Amino acid sequence: MRAADATTVLRVLIAVAVVYGILAKFNPWALAAAIIILVVMDALDGFFALVQVSSGKVGFTDYVRASVFGNKSISKTIRAYKDKLSKVAPHGARFDVAGDRAVEYLFWMVFTYINIVPLLVFIIVILRHSFVDAMMASKGTSSKMKSRFARVVYASNFSRALINILKTATFAYLPFVYISAWPLWFGYVLIAALVFVILLRGAAEVYENLA
Repeated sequence: MRAADATTVLRVLIAVAVVYGILAKFNPWALAAAIIILVVMDALDGFFALVQVSSGKVGFTDYVRASVFGNKSISKTIRAYKDKLSKVAPHGARFDVAGDRAVEYLFWMVFTYINIVPLLVFIIVILRHSFVDAMMASKGTSSKMKSRFARVVYASNFSRALINILKTATFAYLPFVYISAWPLWFGYVLIAALVFVILLRGAAEVYENLA
């Protein structure tokens, strides 16, 4: 198994353990730390995939500079390796998305189960991801988006950073609501912001496919 795919599988297993930790009312600080680690691992699987095709020519610092800060010269090099990667491991991008969705669904599920997240929110997220992911799978990866609206709203470094920050903040905060009785209203603010961005990015994906 490729290192990138193994990282994705490990992320899902850690997420399952975190979910059980939430239900068992484990230390919420430890759970929040584990959720942050899951976010870092999401970056690692992409890096490991690039290392495979570049024979180590892409360093982690360069990868972060291109992914987070949008360094154009480095980004161009990384895009070239991603094109090569799509031929070497065509399933890689879809497997990565599947892992991301599995981790996300696990958290939406557990917080819905313990009556923190309304069921309607979980349904909206599932429907959004199910249909939009199918559309994108037929079109290609986000790096191949052509419309300006989709590139800015979905594929830009700012958009990627925003969605990851919101997911981390939301899923790391909600265990404190359940275990330590932190204010639920702030959890609802985070949930609303996260769902709004999820739907907005979904609209960008739909626009890209219909444009």
